[in-house]
Amino acid sequence: MATTETEHRFPCVQCGASLRFVPGLQTLACEYCGHEQEMPKLDDATRIKTLQSLDYHEAVAKTLPETEIEETRVMNCQTCGAQVEFEADTHSTECPFCATPVVSDTGTNRHIKPQAVIPFALSERDAHEKMRAWLRGRWFAPDGLKKYARSDGRLNGLYVPYWAFDADTRSSYTGERGTHYYVTVRGPKGKTRQERRTRWRRTSGSVARKFHDVLVMAARSLPRPMVRRLEPWTLSELELYSPKYLSGFRAEAYTVDLPEGFDIAKQRMDEVIRNDIRRDIGGDDQRIHSVSTAYADERFKHLLLPIWMAAYRYRDKSYRFIVNGQTGRVQGERPWSAWKIAGAVAAVLLLIALIAFVAELGQ
Repeated sequence: MATTETEHRFPCVQCGASLRFVPGLQTLACEYCGHEQEMPKLDDATRIKTLQSLDYHEAVAKTLPETEIEETRVMNCQTCGAQVEFEADTHSTECPFCATPVVSDTGTNRHIKPQAVIPFALSERDAHEKMRAWLRGRWFAPDGLKKYARSDGRLNGLYVPYWAFDADTRSSYTGERGTHYYVTVRGPKGKTRQERRTRWRRTSGSVARKFHDVLVMAARSLPRPMVRRLEPWTLSELELYSPKYLSGFRAEAYTVDLPEGFDIAKQRMDEVIRNDIRRDIGGDDQRIHSVSTAYADERFKHLLLPIWMAAYRYRDKSYRFIVNGQTGRVQGERPWSAWKIAGAVAAVLLLIALIAFVAELGQ
């Protein structure tokens, strides 16, 4: 969540310099004198009691308690639409999501404040190694990309906003159950073979499922399919939100509101519900004709999840790499080298011609 700069800076009790959260350790460390300060860690019982979800319908009706709301100042990137906080004395910089030069123009943003955060487990150096390994495996990438992989360009540590939805569902369905059977079929030359066929029978029924913590990225700055491939996240490592976890990092404001986020969550729920229906129909094959789902006890949490990210421009186009700051899983966008692809195709054609030539000599 985008936060004011004063929320991000915590003075060292020994020298007054800024403390910074240390990935992989539950500590804040002074960037000047090295003094360390332990962060409180929730035990399992306290985590379950404290990290309670909020009522979805109260939030949509804007009747949540004021204790769940905060105001911050954020910068809007005009190119990709990201809302990210910047230092108060920064007047021009580069958007961490699309590498576009921007001039900071902050405005007030009133929003539901985060309830929990997964702290960074990977350091920037660890994330660099993960990114380099990923880039080394891109065979048809331009040489400029491989050079970027060998460079020590800075990665941005970012907290990305997520909604985590809960819901009780009951789904009524109609469909067909298919049972396979085999018949003997005679071919044109008199040979016989077994051919599988399916006998279909109409069916209907209902299934119920309780969903818990269905994750939806609450921002538009990164492609949703790419971010989904960073999953899974281990939500058992969530900690109660504290601005101290954000010290030394940036955080993005959510730009996907709750109703839109819940619609996306329903799509993910529907994938699971349809699998439940197929199991309920049974048989060898299934057809689903209609599904009607009722939702109850809809609740949500606002979470911040950590990613390391690099954005660079290649031939006037933006490309991004993202690393799961908890697990190290990497996803990225990359340009393709037409010369390398053409060279590989030519090499394959040459190899085929050589094999054909050798085969002809051997006859």
